[in-house]
Amino acid sequence: MIEELKKETGLDVYEASIVEAGGVTYFLGRQGVEKFVASVGDGGIIGEKVGELNGKPVIVGPTDHANALVIRKALPWTRPRCLGLLKSVGMGDRLGLATPGHIRAVSGSGLAVFLAQQSIREMVRTKRSPDDVMDSATWGVLQEGFKDGFGSDADHLQTFEDIDRTVKAGFTMFTIDPGAHVDDEADTASSDALAEKVAAIDFSEMETDAADLAGRYVGKTFDLGDTKIAFDEEILLRAVAKYGKAVAHVAKMYRHLADVASGPFEVEISVDETESPTSPAEHFFFATELKRLGVEWVALAPRFIGRFEKGVDYIGDLDAFAASFAEHVAVMKALGPYRISIHSGSDKFSIYSIAADLAGQYVHVKTAGTSYLEALRAIAAMQPELFREILDFARERYETDKATYHVSADVTKVPSADMLKDEQLPGLLDDFDARQVLHVTFGSVLTADGGERFGARIHAALKADEETHYAVLEKHLGRHVAPLRQ
Repeated sequence: MIEELKKETGLDVYEASIVEAGGVTYFLGRQGVEKFVASVGDGGIIGEKVGELNGKPVIVGPTDHANALVIRKALPWTRPRCLGLLKSVGMGDRLGLATPGHIRAVSGSGLAVFLAQQSIREMVRTKRSPDDVMDSATWGVLQEGFKDGFGSDADHLQTFEDIDRTVKAGFTMFTIDPGAHVDDEADTASSDALAEKVAAIDFSEMETDAADLAGRYVGKTFDLGDTKIAFDEEILLRAVAKYGKAVAHVAKMYRHLADVASGPFEVEISVDETESPTSPAEHFFFATELKRLGVEWVALAPRFIGRFEKGVDYIGDLDAFAASFAEHVAVMKALGPYRISIHSGSDKFSIYSIAADLAGQYVHVKTAGTSYLEALRAIAAMQPELFREILDFARERYETDKATYHVSADVTKVPSADMLKDEQLPGLLDDFDARQVLHVTFGSVLTADGGERFGARIHAALKADEETHYAVLEKHLGRHVAPLRQ
């Protein structure tokens, strides 16, 4: 059959993609570096009739949004679903080419996976839309014939508009980010300053008042089994000052999502991109108040102790992290359960086993930038001259582009391209400073000179030798998956 499909379509057919549904056969193929979707039978994809097979029309069409909608309707396993409380990993794909490699990394692991995952911030920087993110995942799932099911994560949503756009695209999980409403100064504010901060909170938005809050927390100790959370007046006031406005914002976002969602959805809540760590008491307060307001969620990402910098391993005392993480797990089990979500989770190899041991199934590790970096590793091996240009451009852009990221790389420690031999280039992706410099400049690289200077060339190189790209991803993301395996 494969030879017949190749003959009729002129495509190099992906064997794993061939599937029959409703009397129509669907499959994906490529011609040169470009991919096309095809169908055999009436009522298939949108495209051009190129022949007949057993009396049925053979149609070949573009892998565009219109045909992605056709495929998702015809083949339910190519559209995302809610994953509930399954242990999971999120694999962001900034280039729209990584899904097959991600699937290979997670297959057989027992982990649930989010394959369509990108933040609004990343979409802006890469000039992608929510539909682009969803469609890329659809084509990758079809290509691999991946029928195990997957989730989609509209990450770091901050406004109603963010929700509206991603709901329309068909996302199933919505990560609400109230970080702009978290007051990091509350941790160290003086008594007078703290009182002013609390006085500035509109308690009506939290559907409570200061006296009611005090009555529920002050002087009380909450026994969570493995740990106890005690509140005095100061602990409560600092929690209220720090997270009170965030609680109100999450509730507003959640209610808006519930109003506009057209089907089942799930929510993650993220306060990880803040300066000060979330204490167990603050986690308890934050989650308790959200529950009181009727918010339901499947994952929550606190700001953990230590440094979760982009593209590199955890920086901090592992024993202290384990002790603190155990307290967060105790809060989660008492008020949930829900998954403890580890954001900026790329390459944090030293903590995956700790998280899995302590949280059991209730853990989610979110990665994104590491897949872009591994694509650059593949580029360094396949087209060293292109990688050299990207490296020098990234060195120039780093000081500007690092502004919105937690990174500490010293760009002066990153060698210029002319200092390295071709065989040394892939290894640069193992260097702390070079990895961060290349990580945070992705937006500038992919959109420089309209995206043609680097973005189009990166895509062309990865498409020309996609198996090398997938192998690099499978190896590296497999290192993330292994400690979390069921």
